Amino acid sequence: MEALTQTPPQTPSNHHHPDNNDNNEAVLLLHQSQRTANNKRYLIVLAINYTLLFVGSTASSLLAKFYFIHKGSSRWVSSWVQCAGFPILLLPIYLPYLLNFTQRKPFSHLTPKLLTLSLIIGLCLGLNNLLFSWGTSYLPLSTSSLLLSTQLAFTLVLSALIVKQKITFMNLNCVILLTLSSILLALCSSSDRPDGLTRAKYFVGFFSTIGAGLLFALYLPVMEKVYKDVYCYEMVMEMQLLMEVAATMLATVGMGVDGGFREMKREGEKAFDLGPSWYCLTLVVSIVCWQLCFMGTAGMVFLTTSLTGGVCMTALMAINVLAGVVVYKDNFGGQKAVSTVLCGWAFCSYVYGMYVTMKRDHKKVQNNHVMAMTQTVTDNH
Repeated sequence: MEALTQTPPQTPSNHHHPDNNDNNEAVLLLHQSQRTANNKRYLIVLAINYTLLFVGSTASSLLAKFYFIHKGSSRWVSSWVQCAGFPILLLPIYLPYLLNFTQRKPFSHLTPKLLTLSLIIGLCLGLNNLLFSWGTSYLPLSTSSLLLSTQLAFTLVLSALIVKQKITFMNLNCVILLTLSSILLALCSSSDRPDGLTRAKYFVGFFSTIGAGLLFALYLPVMEKVYKDVYCYEMVMEMQLLMEVAATMLATVGMGVDGGFREMKREGEKAFDLGPSWYCLTLVVSIVCWQLCFMGTAGMVFLTTSLTGGVCMTALMAINVLAGVVVYKDNFGGQKAVSTVLCGWAFCSYVYGMYVTMKRDHKKVQNNHVMAMTQTVTDNH
């Protein structure tokens, strides 16, 4: 991962010194060249992160629904498993150092500011996990997945405000289509309630899911801004671990106050209709899958942008919809079909716009490199 550092100096503050203008330009050119499509190592790490996101998102959504279908009822337990797997993050943090891929000691450059931000953002993620659990417990998986696609609209607006994301026709078109997709879903929602679920509980789940999407949309551009002070992939994982620790603390306190641990024991022994072994297996696999999902998300934001990370997550919503239909036989009427098509159309339009932008940026980086080399040769003579 060392080749994916954002700054090559020995100390993280070197690129902030005003006396190093020439070094700053060299660092910028290096950083830009690392983000181009021709950087094979960059593309490999990007592909790995999207794979983690793909596997983690799809599997965790299915397992969350599996938990509630088989008489699991604790939303605190469902929230807790989303973050309790934070020790898994010690692997990508310590393995590069132990295998001598990098000389940087883990957590050695984590400043008090980054530590504080990580803990605060982690508490917000803990609240997001709880809202997600409420939504999943009341809604069909296909409905909750499509509702979560609204987070992309929030991400675009918040990215423009927080990280000055440029709004173009392509990303605006993507957001409009996804918004229309969600509105269409909401209009047909009254006929989509599972048997025995009251209208009030259905809309609690509906708006909890919207709230989860909004919080996560805020998380993405905030992290993109925070990552400007982060110069390597390992630091991203270190911050992610701290966030998950904070989220786990929130969920643990909530479980302790609300009797969640007693409820976990009761569920495993009596309530879960597949027995204690399946209950434990469900929780353990869920813990692993959620960590894969969050690792992939953090990596995507660091390696690309918050908006691109949001688009990639939204693209998985259609997969989650189809997975819910195939695995759990969720209703998939004409409205959902049209909504899914709109979602796919929006994603394809964004990918095309991103492709055009990458080609233009790559050409610009090449031109800058040629100009820099020419200037160096001229100065030497």
